[in-house]
Amino acid sequence: MSGVVLITGASSGLGEEMARQFGALGYDLALCARRVERLEKLAGELRATGRRVEIAALDVTDFDAVPRVFGEFADKFGTIDRIIVNAGLGKGAPLGTGRPDANRATAMTNFVGALAQTEAALEIFRRQGRGHLVLISSMSALRGMRKSMTTYAATKAGLASIAEGLRSERITGLDISVIYPGYIRSEMNEHVQQKTLFMVDTKTGVRAMVRAIEKRRTKAYVPAWPWVPIGFAMKLLPIGVVRRLT
Repeated sequence: MSGVVLITGASSGLGEEMARQFGALGYDLALCARRVERLEKLAGELRATGRRVEIAALDVTDFDAVPRVFGEFADKFGTIDRIIVNAGLGKGAPLGTGRPDANRATAMTNFVGALAQTEAALEIFRRQGRGHLVLISSMSALRGMRKSMTTYAATKAGLASIAEGLRSERITGLDISVIYPGYIRSEMNEHVQQKTLFMVDTKTGVRAMVRAIEKRRTKAYVPAWPWVPIGFAMKLLPIGVVRRLT
């Protein structure tokens, strides 16, 4: 396999493991995140396997920096084949309970930041005449979620809506995938101490994500078991039943 994959939020969790797995498939990598020291360590690991890796510091809520960093990667590599909009936050609190800062931070990173990344990606892909945009959503996007998940789920639903709007535009050469991970262990949820039903380890979960991305699936619930049937049920069941499932 050859080509260049750009991954945001690549310093930890799902992004870090995606970098490893796409590198193992033979891709060169453009990696960005806020914590550049962690990117440097990851880049050293991947370069030792023979991959070309370029890194950059990026806060996706710095809306001037996003197109600049993406453009610099495109200039360095000459082309970007796939851009994975992965950077995200899992903060949140029940609305009206005195933590608007947490909900606002999640909304700005997960939706407005993702919008900035999508804008920058589409500038590159329209210029190239081709490209693969991957938006990392969540199973929580399928229905409204309660309490601390309300804002998070809404932002992830917003990503799916962006993807649908772009698909309806029928942009020549553009493939769009929305990935809906279920419970995958990562740095974002490592504070959860209790055993969560259907939680899989990072490598296993990301392997399912990478398979779906490689197939350029329009949408994928991952891992497929049990999230394909759960996803079907979530969209049909009354919200009171969904509440008990989540």
